[in-house]
Amino acid sequence: MQSKKLNLLVSPLCFLSIGAMQIIDAQTVEKPNIVIIYADDLGYGDISCYGATKISTPNIDNLARQGLRFTNMHATSATSTPSRYSLLTGKYAWRKKGTGIAAGDASALIQPGQTTLPSLLKKAGYTTAVVGKWHLGLGTAGGTDWNGEIKPGPMDIGFDYNFLIPATGDRVPCVFVENRRVVNLDPKDPIEVSYSHPVGNEPTGKNHPELLKMQLSHGHDQTIINGISRIGYMSGGKAARWVDEDIADIITGKAKKFIEGNKDKPFFLYFSTHDVHVPRVPNARFAGKSGLGPRGDVILQLDNSVKEIMETLKALDLLGKTIVIFSSDNGPVLNDGYKDQAVELQNGHKPAGPFRGGKYSAFDGGTRIPFIVYWSGRVKPGESKALVSQIDFMRSFAMMVGITIPDNEGIDSENNLNVILGKSQKDRDYVIEQNANNTLAILKGNWKYIEPSNADSYNRLVNIELGNNPQPQLYNLKTDLGEKNNVASTTPKIVKELSKLLEEIKGKGFQTQEDFKLK
Repeated sequence: MQSKKLNLLVSPLCFLSIGAMQIIDAQTVEKPNIVIIYADDLGYGDISCYGATKISTPNIDNLARQGLRFTNMHATSATSTPSRYSLLTGKYAWRKKGTGIAAGDASALIQPGQTTLPSLLKKAGYTTAVVGKWHLGLGTAGGTDWNGEIKPGPMDIGFDYNFLIPATGDRVPCVFVENRRVVNLDPKDPIEVSYSHPVGNEPTGKNHPELLKMQLSHGHDQTIINGISRIGYMSGGKAARWVDEDIADIITGKAKKFIEGNKDKPFFLYFSTHDVHVPRVPNARFAGKSGLGPRGDVILQLDNSVKEIMETLKALDLLGKTIVIFSSDNGPVLNDGYKDQAVELQNGHKPAGPFRGGKYSAFDGGTRIPFIVYWSGRVKPGESKALVSQIDFMRSFAMMVGITIPDNEGIDSENNLNVILGKSQKDRDYVIEQNANNTLAILKGNWKYIEPSNADSYNRLVNIELGNNPQPQLYNLKTDLGEKNNVASTTPKIVKELSKLLEEIKGKGFQTQEDFKLK
């Protein structure tokens, strides 16, 4: 019976283009503010409204209680850079070479002229901003000029304002970038960054572990900044360097200031928090408060940032005029390079909830993440079990505000606005997931197929199953949510159908097959 439901009634390439053909009636076009709160490394089971019992996140819970909580939302990738690329471009990151986990000195991955979610909203009259973690590269392939004007960057792809953590907190340069300049940079103390060789004479975690306030477990043994050794080498820029304990307060403050400054016109805010990503260094207000160590403490810190954003919207009487989305870029990881007792103090907490794997993994723990949609008076509170993907934000919101997307842009995004706003619980036709090794999985209905891969099946450094297997994998998520029982050998018809569909999806677009052949 299951296989009959899966039979394709139309060519896959036909329904692949459905999103581009959908049109919203002109009478429904409106321009609410849009705020995306995008958490980093936050798992499905990390917050109490998704079943966590060892930690309480009352402000995120309140958002879920007053909004629509989804149980089957997927990021496109189990790592940061690809998920963010897909969210902003409506295009799977594996279609573009070089969109793995970006180095701290990576050049801009989204080039000027490429259609993006913010560029579309800008055309509709929105003022747009990104605040927080970027991790999509800055500058040119010749090297980012950290001491001058930094371009291309977010302002060249549709954002009017940006205040950035350039890559991640564990990568140099450990400075903020506002619009096109490093914040508080002293020109007499220029920044130098290298990921290939030491620069300057600053101590490293490898050679001077006695200087560290947080010991490393693997990697992260290069330049020490704020008592924490990082990935990469950096010298100079001392007045511009951040203090990790203050990052959440600073970026939350910048997000609030943007909202306050644009309260009288439509705005789009992509607020990309950093809290749960390593190094986890909570502000003193949250340190020791969770009982789960620094990882739990920074989840409380994230919860407080949600509170501050919502209180700002309420004070400005914008709750009925604003769609607030809360989600995450990928699943959770505990030991990701620093000895912060995330494993030792876990105390029964299950960051990925009922799912197998986590960050980096092809199993659902890597990509099934929290997703809450709030719009006071417009989105009915409740729960949605619809299969959805973050890649649909681009076309859904563009359609909502009456902007047409060229057929050769956002090629993987579909108009799923009715599902996002709770007017429908129709499953997406399929969802694609990508793990850290570029192994792809496809979900359709209750079935999940993971393509064969000869990559390592386990990452022992982070203690996570990657989901790679030389043999095809097939799981019935209706009866096997934890992906424990591979039924590929006993259900060959569905394996054949899903593997064929996946190959046809890979072939969609305007690149040659060689352009996105997986390694």
